[in-house]
Amino acid sequence: MTRYRAALLALFTMVALSPTTAATADEGPEQIVNGTFDAGTAPWWGTGNVTLAVNEGRLCADIPGGTVNPWDVIIGQNDIQLVAGDTYAYGFGASTTPAKVGRALVQLPVDPYTQYLSAAPELSVSGNDYSYTFTAPVSLPNAQVAFQLGGSAEPWRFCLDDVSLKGGAEPEVYEPDTGPRVRVNMVGYLPTGPKKATVVTTATTALDWELKNAGKQTVARGKTTPRGVDASSGQNTHTLDFGSYRKQGKGYTLTADGETSRPFDIAADLYDVLPIDALKFYYTQRSGIEILDSLRPGYARPAGHVGVAPNQGDVSVPCQPGVCDYSLNVKGGWYDAGDHGKYVVNGGISVYQLMATYERDKAAFKDRQLNIPESGNGKPDILDEARWEQEFLLSMQVPEGKPFAGMAHHKIHDQNWTGLPLLPHLDPQLRELHPTSTAATLNLAATAAQAARLFAPYDAEFAARNLKAARKAWVAAKANPARYADPNDGIGGGAYNDNDVSDEFYWAAAELFITTGEKEFKDFVLASPHHTGDIWRDRGFDWGNTAQLGRLDLATVPNALPDRARVRQSVLEGAEKYLAIQKAHPYGLAYNPPDFDWGSNNLVLNNLVVLATAYDLTGQEKYQAAVREGMDYLLGRNALNQSYVTGYGEVASKNQHSRWYSHQLDPALPNPPKGSLAGGPNSSIQDPLAQRLLQGCKPQFCYIDDIESWSTNELTINWNSPLAWVSAFLADKSERSDCQVRYSAHGSGTFTGQVAIENTGKATVDGWSLRWSFLGGQRIRDGWGATLSQSGSVVTAKSSGKIKPGRSVTFGFAATNTSGPNPAPEVFHLNGDRCK
Repeated sequence: MTRYRAALLALFTMVALSPTTAATADEGPEQIVNGTFDAGTAPWWGTGNVTLAVNEGRLCADIPGGTVNPWDVIIGQNDIQLVAGDTYAYGFGASTTPAKVGRALVQLPVDPYTQYLSAAPELSVSGNDYSYTFTAPVSLPNAQVAFQLGGSAEPWRFCLDDVSLKGGAEPEVYEPDTGPRVRVNMVGYLPTGPKKATVVTTATTALDWELKNAGKQTVARGKTTPRGVDASSGQNTHTLDFGSYRKQGKGYTLTADGETSRPFDIAADLYDVLPIDALKFYYTQRSGIEILDSLRPGYARPAGHVGVAPNQGDVSVPCQPGVCDYSLNVKGGWYDAGDHGKYVVNGGISVYQLMATYERDKAAFKDRQLNIPESGNGKPDILDEARWEQEFLLSMQVPEGKPFAGMAHHKIHDQNWTGLPLLPHLDPQLRELHPTSTAATLNLAATAAQAARLFAPYDAEFAARNLKAARKAWVAAKANPARYADPNDGIGGGAYNDNDVSDEFYWAAAELFITTGEKEFKDFVLASPHHTGDIWRDRGFDWGNTAQLGRLDLATVPNALPDRARVRQSVLEGAEKYLAIQKAHPYGLAYNPPDFDWGSNNLVLNNLVVLATAYDLTGQEKYQAAVREGMDYLLGRNALNQSYVTGYGEVASKNQHSRWYSHQLDPALPNPPKGSLAGGPNSSIQDPLAQRLLQGCKPQFCYIDDIESWSTNELTINWNSPLAWVSAFLADKSERSDCQVRYSAHGSGTFTGQVAIENTGKATVDGWSLRWSFLGGQRIRDGWGATLSQSGSVVTAKSSGKIKPGRSVTFGFAATNTSGPNPAPEVFHLNGDRCK
């Protein structure tokens, strides 16, 4: 759910970074008392809703139905001694009627209940033996062995025997199944794009390779290029380049060094569906609304946190004690990740990227694309989905007449952490508003200013409400420039602390300037050190580093900034930096720090956003090719040889950390929906499962597709948002057309415009359609020289006439602009292709 789980995770982080002592060679003494139950049930205990009894030499109990959380029913034993650095073998036998998934824990018995071993065994009627190892990070005289068995609607029976915990064990060696040593994008390659694979081999000289079609016929051959040892994986690698082969087809494979890759396609429509799936993810993340099976078969659930028991709800949420004297209705929005929290700073970058995806090419997104409740209302579904979150962000603003009026509360979530699985409508905990923060307030200012211009053609009242909220937030942030989120406020939800908000100030000022054109915001942008500084981090931008968002929009969204040419050039400089990193990487990664971050896959994508923007600005193929190659890593061309996007590729993530996509823990619940991005390799491996299995991992290997690995395998709204942006770019089939457009306009509230189209190519254009988008709420009233139509802010001019090579045609229009600046459009598409 976030890189910062604060107090709850401080110990985990310490464990991950601290050396451990090697296990002793001799088996240690038994730590479990009466693990065979020959002496009855003592000292085993159970919660008050179970009765323990010995039956045929086993401890058995009838587990009541109707419980919500796993810890609502527990059987355990206390006062287990652990020695720091010792590796323990833990085992037991168990059976159930009917089959169930339980939780087996070795943990601290008091808050914060730190888990040293967390397992989710699938318990069967016939019975099975289970065994695990873990290394104790601390010495304890009073650890607890616990079986958490609650959360079932129906009663069931649990029996346990032969429980054992002994030190002196050999540490568990985890070997991921990485499949064939030829690593490819398992979804496939575009016919005209780069086509590269990575071969893992001990060879140091070039190897022969073959490309075979589905009929096993060899259709291309070549030699690999040795690349040496890749630091991010520790593997000796070669690059295999088959970019010259362009024939479309399914089921291709590559063979090199005696290994054959997993199959892949070559197809022009490869990415047509991925942006839609990535965006559909957000509906099932919604809070405060029933998820309908008719819209998402298999994912239906009641509305969460709407004040219906057992929820205490989000309709009237109080502040934490001492923070405020009011309650707010903050129903709605998206659940941030796999938990029930909602965070303004993470919601901010997420809704920004959805709106930026739309703003890049407004004509690509239409009504009825996402199959959501709002489909059919005449507005693009992507904006309807973004509005669901933006309404929540607006609701987090402090009301007039209250202390810090105009600022935004940082977050809202449960008073304490909840376990897995737990559907949102079954969450019984008190929800609380946390203190305001400058970062949250500026996120609101930025996204509200962006929403004001994008919603203007569809809902003028909502657009005006956003602009008013953005202005209030800006004034409040300037009055309170250093209200930082508490890094220790991490119980029940992530802290999301950030003590440098100068980048948020820059982003908010940039969005307000683009939308309003006002001098105050222009001057702030020009004076900010982020405006001319090198903001292109190797690690990419994220919720805590947002100056890049302002820079990208100032470069691409029409505006009158005086040094805009320099801004655009700076984006190209950032793209060149990431291009160099990618060229040097054997796996084609435009992200290569010495240690991989929490949510590294999201950072990979955000660096691709910069490369894609460079292509939009210049039309230079090297940038588009870099984005296409960069996507290969996420879809299988990586050290683990797996796709990180659910439902894409032969081997793909499917057990991302979530309280409601929890099929791994409860077969009655679904896996995450198709198009959900896993966080990806994280060198810090903060969770107990990753610590147990991945100690000493090279960066690319610091990942495991298990629901318990929240530090490597969580899903979040701000990881799917760049997936939607980049995949929409990849799905864009428009090419550079041989045309130039000259646009001019005169007037303010009512204005006239003239457009000239020049054919710079060698062939006659026989019949033409020219498309562009206005910044906000401009509306065409009349036209001449062409037939004009408008949908939202997208204008289309059509004519059956011809444009001969070297000749131009001109048409004009009359229009209105009710508010805000009226910059000339900068992107024009002639017959579907983009003019140079």
